[in-house]
Amino acid sequence: MGKKSGPNPTDRGKGGVKRSLLTEARGIPVGLEIEGANRHDMKMTAATLASVPESVESKRLWQMMQKRDQGLCLDAGYDYEEVRRIARAFGYTTHLRSRGEERKRCQTGEKARRWIVERTHSWLNRYRRLLIRWEKKAKNYLTMLHFACAIITWNQDLFG
Repeated sequence: MGKKSGPNPTDRGKGGVKRSLLTEARGIPVGLEIEGANRHDMKMTAATLASVPESVESKRLWQMMQKRDQGLCLDAGYDYEEVRRIARAFGYTTHLRSRGEERKRCQTGEKARRWIVERTHSWLNRYRRLLIRWEKKAKNYLTMLHFACAIITWNQDLFG
């Protein structure tokens, strides 16, 4: 299946791929990286943050110059000092919540944060070609993912 695939530890060692996705507040994909399914999420943090296109990156730098903090919402799988250090290097402030803490805050009326990226993964799974990786080369699979992300972005009501 190519370089960026590996045995999935939860699926009896079958080959698979893991997508690491960075979205903006409304779920529009901004950054994307793939690795083998046996790769831990926190190891993909730097590559995912580095995958943000230059035009989006320059907009983020402009916001930083305006003294606005750029938040990065993560789940408990990213609760490592290395991840916090990488996020700081890219200019993000990390917000780490466990699943239980997220549920309690939603019951008090606070808005959930983490489900937005899960919804975007669901949108990507609607494309049959991405649900099962048929491409042998990682470059081809990543290209199809970027194409699907472009369609998702196009379909969003950006100005409404």
